[in-house]
Amino acid sequence: MDQTSAITGRQIAAARTLLGISQAELAVSARISIPTLKRMEASDGYATGMINNVAAVRSALETAGILFIDPNGNGPGVRLRDRQP
Repeated sequence: MDQTSAITGRQIAAARTLLGISQAELAVSARISIPTLKRMEASDGYATGMINNVAAVRSALETAGILFIDPNGNGPGVRLRDRQP
């Protein structure tokens, strides 16, 4: 798995919740279909799909202010980047 894009379906769903955006909004931002995003979020473990699609979702979320937290003994996570005034 390419570690630059490896994220879990739960991280994607949690990130969307933090941002307050829908699956449709994220799909448009990442330039993928809604069914593709739904499959990614539903996967057990790392998001499945074409590597470029997973990378596009990760990039869209990071651009929107999400930081992905690598597994560090407590599992992977997400948080919002600090907003600079």
